[in-house]
Amino acid sequence: MKTTGIASTIRERRTIRDLNGEPMSLETVNELLGDAVWAPFHSAKEPWRFILFMGEGRITFAEAVLQTYSKEELDQWGERMRQYYVHLAQAHLVVVIEADPLQKQFEDAFSAAAALIQNLQLLAWERKIGVVWKTNYYNWDPKFLQVAGVKPGERVVGTLHLGYFDEDKVPRPKKRTPAGERLTVFQEY
Repeated sequence: MKTTGIASTIRERRTIRDLNGEPMSLETVNELLGDAVWAPFHSAKEPWRFILFMGEGRITFAEAVLQTYSKEELDQWGERMRQYYVHLAQAHLVVVIEADPLQKQFEDAFSAAAALIQNLQLLAWERKIGVVWKTNYYNWDPKFLQVAGVKPGERVVGTLHLGYFDEDKVPRPKKRTPAGERLTVFQEY
């Protein structure tokens, strides 16, 4: 079955880790966010806030992440990740929500922010911008949270690494289980 439009974008989008370091403008990120915020939300106000690291700010981001690494992790991955965070990825976007103590409100906000992130990934894909959505342990580390500007009472939904990529380095799609195999249907009373 040939797909077009939004269905094609959804099926073709990939997580892109192999970024090429081509510069990205703040205007581009603002445009992506301007459309991504049209994600549905159930609360009286939009539940998300954004923290963006670009330009020299990427050094601050790299230091915030790397200070959460063990000595062994730094020895193994430190220089490689510093290169990625400071030179290859052109923007790091931290998406946060209020950590509401009421489970329903928290889940509503988390789900809305996740929908926003998916919107952003799809919009970026259409512009040939790769996105990696990270939920690594540093998103909970107090040292990272402080340096990254996450306020007390906020939770990180995800850290997004954005950058341009070479089309010949797009990974193959992962196999998907047909939805019908995971669908439970009730048609009669």
